[in-house]
Amino acid sequence: MSLAFLLTTLVVVATPGTGVVYTLAAGLSRGRRASAVAALGCTLGIVPHMVATVTGVAALLHASATAFQVLKFAGVAYLLYMAWATIRDKEALVVERDGESLSSGRVIVRGVLINVLNPKLTMFFFAFLPQFVDPGRADALPRMLALSGVFMAVTFVVFAAYGVLAASVSSHVTSRPRVMTWLRRTFAGSFVVLGAKLAVTAR
Repeated sequence: MSLAFLLTTLVVVATPGTGVVYTLAAGLSRGRRASAVAALGCTLGIVPHMVATVTGVAALLHASATAFQVLKFAGVAYLLYMAWATIRDKEALVVERDGESLSSGRVIVRGVLINVLNPKLTMFFFAFLPQFVDPGRADALPRMLALSGVFMAVTFVVFAAYGVLAASVSSHVTSRPRVMTWLRRTFAGSFVVLGAKLAVTAR
């Protein structure tokens, strides 16, 4: 495995995006455990893109403007929903000290949807992985799967680190109502901006 692949993966994953925003929000609102669960959800959301790349569906999305646009605007709609839900839910950023696992399923599903409904991730895999895999080699498929696995592992570790960092300072901000109001607005605004960015991006 090349150092170039690892460095590129780290840069791409660490760059703030929808997954990072979601994991930070989870860390601030529900603590370390929830941030890890959110990171897991975002990581699982990579699987369909990986499968699409390996099976060649990514090539269809790359060639079909209609398929790309449908998935893209589904992602935009979901990000706008996340913004609306963040503003509407006054308890969205309240730290839960009891560690209830009841909401873990919802946290994971939201994380999965955030990454599943992001066609740019499929395009990234389609353009990124082939640079490190020789299609003529007999082990091309296993190597692509291995590299995808590394990308997912790095994603989970980096996102979880973001979440844990947010959780570590949550007690300093969640006790201040005005700060919490601005945090809700900031996260909601971030989802809107990311949705707008996705809406205007081309293939």
